[in-house]
Amino acid sequence: MIQVLDTTLREGEQTPGVYFDSHVKLAIAMSLEKVGVDIIEAGHPKVDPDIARATALVASRITGATVAAHARSIEADVDAALECGVGFLGIFYCVSDRRLAQIGRDDLSSAIRRIADTIAYAKKRQPDLIIRYTPEDAVRSPFDNVVQASIAAVEAGAEVISVADTTGFMIPGSDRSLYDYVARFKETLALSGLFPRIAVHCHNDRGLALANALDGVRAGAEIIDATVLGLGERAGIVDLAQLLHALQVDLKLGKPWNLEALQDLYELVSRHAGVPVPVHHPLMGRNAFTHCAGVHTHAVARDPVHYQSVDPAEFGRTIGVALDHMSGISSIRWALDKLEAEVDESTQRRVLEVVKSIGRRGRTVSLSELPYIISQCSAPSEQQLPS
Repeated sequence: MIQVLDTTLREGEQTPGVYFDSHVKLAIAMSLEKVGVDIIEAGHPKVDPDIARATALVASRITGATVAAHARSIEADVDAALECGVGFLGIFYCVSDRRLAQIGRDDLSSAIRRIADTIAYAKKRQPDLIIRYTPEDAVRSPFDNVVQASIAAVEAGAEVISVADTTGFMIPGSDRSLYDYVARFKETLALSGLFPRIAVHCHNDRGLALANALDGVRAGAEIIDATVLGLGERAGIVDLAQLLHALQVDLKLGKPWNLEALQDLYELVSRHAGVPVPVHHPLMGRNAFTHCAGVHTHAVARDPVHYQSVDPAEFGRTIGVALDHMSGISSIRWALDKLEAEVDESTQRRVLEVVKSIGRRGRTVSLSELPYIISQCSAPSEQQLPS
């Protein structure tokens, strides 16, 4: 069973300038619960007392999803997380030679010992705790280092190993394929008789986070990390809405998430993050199901499938038509149908010319504005506008 871990409250808050107050974090968590997200990563409690309080609040109120916390391979981080009442703990430690030499000041064996000891400590404190170990920047680290650390982590009590593409390094179909990496990684662990669940955490530095995540799924990954709006460090990570739709509708994997609840979730996060939903954002953007060119609107009016591969009804949305310089008469007729307005053909042509003129100034005409244009273009006896 594929599970989705949403980390808007942790990774998402690592977006520069983004901070969610405790009551907002709870509201977002409740909205994620309504969507049906499997795991909600609420924060890294040791970073800040407010994050710890918010994590504890979310853990105490959310019952329809597993609440997770983040921790370094340090016992104090584990203590801070477990005091929040979480059921899932993500412990991370990078085992690349370069990182160990320059920042960690550890050799590989001492790093592995620290990872295993921290996991064993957490498991002793809370035996039913689900533990994920993340070898940060796994895909650019020596493969053998990652394998050795992961084996030690599983033997110490970790149930999940997360393959982290921390810098958005991987490219599908290339010699840096996450599919190949995950498949090889699973096979190597299996040779040691170990079968942890594999997670993938994909950053979007090259715009390939979703493609890489789906590559990971094809190779057998069972937990995928995502955030609302793809928020996160630098260019962010996998976008939640795009991931859920691909898994549920296209790949027929995972449980039936509530896609219609995504619109409210995205508006909530956008408002409190101060990050607008891009108008061209796939699935969630204002223009995602809006058609512009006359050829498109003419065809879509008859059958939307001509220019849509996604049904907006899956998200509780409907198609729209933009009224601007690209419009044709079919666009005007579509709008008139929406307004339930009866306008003769010659007036329709005059309305179209006004709409095109406004569009050439870089503006679209809304349905609420269109009646004024109809009134301008019509003689009183030529129109029957809705009251």
